[in-house]
Amino acid sequence: MLTFRRPSSGLWLVALTLTAFTLQTDDFVIVGVLPSIATGLSVSEAAAGQLVTVFSVVCAVCAPVAAVVTASWSRRHLLAGGMLVFSAANLAVPLATSYPALMALRVVAALAAAVVLPTVFAVTAALSPPGRQGRDLATVMAGLTGAIVVGVPLGTWVGAAFGWRATFVTGGLLGLVSLAFLRIAVPDVAPPPPAGLGERLRPLGRPAVLFVLCAAVAAVLGNLMIQTYLAPLLDGMAGISSSGLGGLLVLTGVAGIIGGRFSGTLVDRFGPARTFALAAAVFTAAMAGLALVWSLRPAHLAFVVPLLLVWSAAAWSVPPPVQARVLAFAGPESGPQALALSSSAVYVGASLGAGLGGWLLGILGAGALPVGAGACALLALALFGLAERNAPAPVAAGGLAERVRCEART
Repeated sequence: MLTFRRPSSGLWLVALTLTAFTLQTDDFVIVGVLPSIATGLSVSEAAAGQLVTVFSVVCAVCAPVAAVVTASWSRRHLLAGGMLVFSAANLAVPLATSYPALMALRVVAALAAAVVLPTVFAVTAALSPPGRQGRDLATVMAGLTGAIVVGVPLGTWVGAAFGWRATFVTGGLLGLVSLAFLRIAVPDVAPPPPAGLGERLRPLGRPAVLFVLCAAVAAVLGNLMIQTYLAPLLDGMAGISSSGLGGLLVLTGVAGIIGGRFSGTLVDRFGPARTFALAAAVFTAAMAGLALVWSLRPAHLAFVVPLLLVWSAAAWSVPPPVQARVLAFAGPESGPQALALSSSAVYVGASLGAGLGGWLLGILGAGALPVGAGACALLALALFGLAERNAPAPVAAGGLAERVRCEART
């Protein structure tokens, strides 16, 4: 068995956090350059949005399979090889002169992300000193949220200034920086105990877990309908250009971080069911407001921005109650597998949101997006209620609170 000396320096944590930041930025950065991609490749904005769909589908399908296939591989080599492939796929984007070529490169980047991101969290947990695992995982998670606040606006600005292909090149360069940090700072760790695909999917056999995951899919579906096509929605609603979109993405990212933190507190105090119901209700109200503002367009920013902040805060309030219930319903013996399935559920919802949102955009126009997103939130609330009805024996909140606080961040 591989053994290692636990490093005392925090540089390894910086390397892993930067890697998470890079991968998440690459996943969401299309939001800010979607109109430019559509114009540059002579496709519709709905078709350009399918680049998000494909990325998310590949991650959702391939992450569990990759975990089985690479179970015995060196974690350090897995991280380095995955980031090398990821960087190459992004740096090759200037050579993609057609939509199919860009789609192929997005598939390659998604395959790398499906391998690297779960490994980042596994290595973080393995390297964290006793008593710091929760905080270190939260630090890496901050890399994901930081991508929304810093990475996506930065990519949007680069795209506006130098063209949309430069956005992906920037992602590739960030990948190379992450790779260098990983090689310098991250030691190898022992691979986890082997687990077959059947064992990883076992929590789906519990109806309560299945309903919670379906609720997560529906919630993310509604959110990604808006997030993926935010540029055409805001352009039609208030004439907001790509340069103005970058600043709004910063504000909505900050609102999302605040919403996620506040949601974790509500989970501890009032329980996951009430927290999820509140998040779904606030999200639906924000969507109703956006639909109303669309009907009165052109709208002033004073009406649009508050609704966007409420939308983002509500959307990022969903993960803590979902993951808390997944942990409780799956039980301690299947907790890690259930959390992995929760991540896959997010990618499934993202792919469906980008796909169905593109269909709505093409058929009914951007004004239909808030209506569809609000309907998805109500569906998610109903599915979460079915999970509660099929719940196993009640879980004592006191013993679970601290574990949920740490796990919900991952």
